[in-house]
Amino acid sequence: MSDLDLLAPGARVLVTGAGITGRSVSAVLEPTGVRLTICDDDPLALQRLITPASVVTVAEAQASIADYDLVVTSPGFPPTAPVLAAAADAGVPIWGDVELAWRLDSSGRFGPPRKWLIVTGTNGKTTTTSMLHAMLVAAGQRAVLCGNIGNPVIDVLAEPSDVLAVELSSFQLHWAPSVRPEAGAVLNVAEDHLDWHGSMAAYAGDKARVLQGRVAVVGLDDPVAAGLLDTAAAPVKVGFRLGEPAAGELGVVDGMLVDNAFGERVPLADTASIPVAGPVGVLDALAAAALARAVGVPPAPIADALAGFQVGSHRAEIIGVYDGVTYVDDSKATNPHAAQASIAAYPRVVWIAGGLLKGASVDDLVATVANRLVGAVLIGRDRAQIADALSRHAPDVPVVEPVTGEDFGVHGKDETGVTGEAVMTAVIEAASGLARPGDTVLLAPAGASFDQFSGYGHRGDAFAAAVRALSG
Repeated sequence: MSDLDLLAPGARVLVTGAGITGRSVSAVLEPTGVRLTICDDDPLALQRLITPASVVTVAEAQASIADYDLVVTSPGFPPTAPVLAAAADAGVPIWGDVELAWRLDSSGRFGPPRKWLIVTGTNGKTTTTSMLHAMLVAAGQRAVLCGNIGNPVIDVLAEPSDVLAVELSSFQLHWAPSVRPEAGAVLNVAEDHLDWHGSMAAYAGDKARVLQGRVAVVGLDDPVAAGLLDTAAAPVKVGFRLGEPAAGELGVVDGMLVDNAFGERVPLADTASIPVAGPVGVLDALAAAALARAVGVPPAPIADALAGFQVGSHRAEIIGVYDGVTYVDDSKATNPHAAQASIAAYPRVVWIAGGLLKGASVDDLVATVANRLVGAVLIGRDRAQIADALSRHAPDVPVVEPVTGEDFGVHGKDETGVTGEAVMTAVIEAASGLARPGDTVLLAPAGASFDQFSGYGHRGDAFAAAVRALSG
């Protein structure tokens, strides 16, 4: 059966996962006339479906996997998931929702195919993609923000647009082998999600899939990302760096973002106009500008978009300044690489850290930022690992653990009734005691939040509420 036949009326398609992605995939596939089956082991998820499709358990789907012509999987399913491993063994093609969206868009089913501009990386994806979208809109292009930010790509295909600004994770890219964007950027690659991918090489390889289109863009200051450029299939290769750009690069000259790839040392914007603090904000802006320039956006809209850009919630978001101390919510810094970039933006930091480290080491992080730390307030299940690293690499930094013995589930409350909000109240009290005027109290946890909160947003909201209570 050809690729086009896989979506022909009567084709048997299995959708794994009945959550947000599964519902979006089902809604798109139902009008095509395929014979649709959805599997999930969550009875409530299956009950929420409004669809004529058959519903089965994952085990039932696995047992009859050879009966299907195609599997469309949600990105949370790793390649080792038994149902997907069975499909691979049976020779059944496996697509992710992004692969499905790409094929539908390329086929012309939703009008002329769009230009896809894809952003991926371990950290900075959302800010970069948002900046890119703002640049495209400022240039008068019909652009839609989608992927891991906004709506899934498959949900926006019916919207009138010419360009898609797409944020994609390594999970999504793993299941999207055919995607060939107009331009794709790999911002950086650090250890993360290795339990899903199996190895650092596999993780980096999935990120590199965005470099197979017309223009490949990579962060040259990140050694792993930079190493992907030589083997990129794209005919146009572009790098970006914090220093002065060579030919084929974007960089910084005398406080200006400069394009030396799509023009000859073209000034784009003043770095002082970038509202994201520190080197990470400059790098995100450079990456977004590179993708925008790849589709012909002039310098003026790039400068205008950056000057008016607003930082997203929980991404280096300034909550307030109290008694001369600035309080910043970067709850989205859920791995050591992101936390390091966040801390590097401020000269004196009271660091709020902890959570679930997912097997990552924090020694390099602490050693690198030790000279910026004036105090640390630790929370969460893996706080002892951070405390040990601080004792080795920053022994003079005072460390406070305001709440001990907690073991929160996803509802943010333990059996004693203590909530995540109560933890943050104690954290801010401790952090305020360590901070002096001119310091920054920074929530950049370096770990996931699910030991104490329902997500990084819940954690950031609790931090912000506790900070704002200082004014009362």
